[in-house]
Amino acid sequence: MSNNFTSLALALALALPLAAAPDRAPRAPQRPVNLNTATVTELMQLPRIGQKTAERILAFRKQHGGFQRTEELMNVKGIGEKSFAKLKPYLAATSAPRPAAIKK
Repeated sequence: MSNNFTSLALALALALPLAAAPDRAPRAPQRPVNLNTATVTELMQLPRIGQKTAERILAFRKQHGGFQRTEELMNVKGIGEKSFAKLKPYLAATSAPRPAAIKK
């Protein structure tokens, strides 16, 4: 009987954090994410951006030579006007820093 009670208590203790998860605030980066320099991991810090979408963003960036404006993100499959509107406060599209010239 004591073993059953322990198992039930353990199951409840493990289930409670899972039940409370939807009440958490959505994740958001501390500062704007630069679409031209961000890694997959950094892009995944954006609300509603998973690994597949982050990989599509990097592929688009590579194919088109970067983002001139954040609105170009809507050209990536899976990101429409509504998604972009939620992401816009967290985005930047500044050019990537160029490496310093090497002196001989």
